[in-house]
Amino acid sequence: MIKKMPAYLAIATFVTLIICVLLRVRQMKKLGIAAMKFGVIDKSDFILPPLMLLYFYILLAYAFGWPKVDSLWLENSLLAWLGVALCLFGLFMFIWGMVSFGQSFRVGIDQKQAGKLVQEKAFAFSRNPLYLGFLSIFFGVWAILPTWFFLLYLIGAFIVINRQINREQEALKKIYGDEYLQYMKKVRRFF
Repeated sequence: MIKKMPAYLAIATFVTLIICVLLRVRQMKKLGIAAMKFGVIDKSDFILPPLMLLYFYILLAYAFGWPKVDSLWLENSLLAWLGVALCLFGLFMFIWGMVSFGQSFRVGIDQKQAGKLVQEKAFAFSRNPLYLGFLSIFFGVWAILPTWFFLLYLIGAFIVINRQINREQEALKKIYGDEYLQYMKKVRRFF
């Protein structure tokens, strides 16, 4: 029987992420900025929401005893609470990055109305603090619920996030030119 509190905290992390993004996109819309650019450049990105719904269902299944796809490898309270710490760190990085973005925040690549190149606050620490946050949360959930399912999603998240970072880097090089290249030399990809 898994300890429920770490699983509940992982669920709360994901719900908080979703609420933060939706509120920020809404706030940007009020400022006249279309921040939702998800899937504009690559239509295959639309496979991600159904996959994330499955992920969220399985997370809920472990917390609430619903049918699931596999079983835990081990039940370790220390590992689970380390996972909670990773989820909280990831949530902090995500929110700090989103706030640091200011009016340059976008979901996806915006080549027409990109905003200024943000290099301060969270972006002085990491070129990709939001993605660092996502990866930390995925790793944290796997530590809370060590199963093949969550391990595969962690690996998949790493691949998808790196793909997106590479696409964004190429777009940012075109948009900001030398300014972005200099920034890349000063600040690491993740930390």
